[in-house]
Amino acid sequence: MIAYLEGRLLEFSERTCLVVTPGGVGYELFMPSSALGQLPAPGEQLAVFVHTVVREDAMDLYGFLAAEDRELFRTLISIDKLGPKKALSILAHFMPEHLREIAFREDDAALATVPGIGPKSARQILWFLKDKVNKIKGPLGKAPAKGGAARPADEYLDALAGLRNLGYSEEEARPLLQEIFGEEPDLDAAGAIRTALKRIASARS
Repeated sequence: MIAYLEGRLLEFSERTCLVVTPGGVGYELFMPSSALGQLPAPGEQLAVFVHTVVREDAMDLYGFLAAEDRELFRTLISIDKLGPKKALSILAHFMPEHLREIAFREDDAALATVPGIGPKSARQILWFLKDKVNKIKGPLGKAPAKGGAARPADEYLDALAGLRNLGYSEEEARPLLQEIFGEEPDLDAAGAIRTALKRIASARS
């Protein structure tokens, strides 16, 4: 199975890219549109983590710019009736940390914004994903530092929900809370919200 490729980016389209290895072999990879938008210019060097799907009539390669994105893709396709193409569509719409948040708070309305996923499918996907999401590395699932504990995801999500209720967007609140909990992992949600509001006020003054 192909798990990793390094080579020169020959071309890319709306769904795929073509990577040519130093040996002259070209590999076409399906990628999330969010990853395709981060590719270098054609002719530049590229490193890609790969998941290989072997079917009776073809072998499809799915490429990712980070190993954590590939791990999340593998988690998605382990869910019953969720195939690789639909998993790519989900990853195109949500960054991994955002998808984890959606899973923890069971926000089926957000997931249902992905084309091809209706409300019923979204609920089923989140029901399975919530059980699996703790296994994925990332802002909500970091391994604890030596001698310490990982911050509770519930405190982070409660703080995020609190800031949203106060009118702040997730795009503004997420990186701020990640920074705050990174500095003070023992904070509860209320303390994190107070700290966030102070920093927001200070930045705007």
